[in-house]
Parts: sequence; C-alpha cells; structure tokens
Amino acid sequence: MDFLTALHISGTGLSAERTRVNVTASNLANAESTRGPDGKPYHRKDPVFEAVYEGEVATVRVAGIKEDEGPGKKVYSPGHPDADKDGFVTFPDVNPIHEVVNLISAQKSYDANATAVDTLKGMAARALEIAK
Repeated sequence: MDFLTALHISGTGLSAERTRVNVTASNLANAESTRGPDGKPYHRKDPVFEAVYEGEVATVRVAGIKEDEGPGKKVYSPGHPDADKDGFVTFPDVNPIHEVVNLISAQKSYDANATAVDTLKGMAARALEIAK
C-alpha cells in the first residue's frame, strides 16, 4: 500500500467521525426539544457508516443519517405548552449518557486516524530524507 492510499483511508475515517460528532452534538442540543419545524418532538439521529471497497482497500463513508422512530419519552407536565389533553409532553428519546459515550468513542477513533496521518507524514518525510 502506498502513502497516498493510506492517507486516503485515514482521511475517510476522519471525515466519518467528524459527522458522528456533529450528529451527536445535535442530539445533545435537542434533547429537550418538544417541537421542531414539523410541530413534532426532535428524533434522535445516528450516522450509518459503510465500507467502500476500492480494489483490495476498504474506506469508510457515511451512507446516511438514520432517524430514531421511537415514540419518545412521555413526561407528565400539564403546564407545558406542548402538553396533550392528558397533561403529558413527549420529549425526544435522547439519553445524554449514551450521547457522551458516542462522543468519547468518536474522539478515540478520530485520534487514531489523526495519529495514522501523522505517522504517514513522518514516514514520507523520512523517505524523502533517505532519497537525498
């Protein structure tokens, strides 16, 4: 495998993990959003990764963003402006602990890919020095 191919592999990993961080941050920011533009509560989202094979080399890409279709969490709050006739408000089914774990996992994966890029840069620099 050449340097550019290895760099491309790590680059696709960095891009995918950046998407995961952005989607997770959106989930956390909207954890209490009971009404979106469509008038319904926010639905938790997750990126869907897929392997893309280019010959013998596999890279990763974001195939799409999957939206949770669950019913959400019902909380009794009759004074809330979005309460139904029985006094229940539907909140997004976003668990902050789950989202923080996603952020930590994405950070670790991002760091691993960034380290691979740095290692590749070092190897390329050494190869250029040797060639002098």
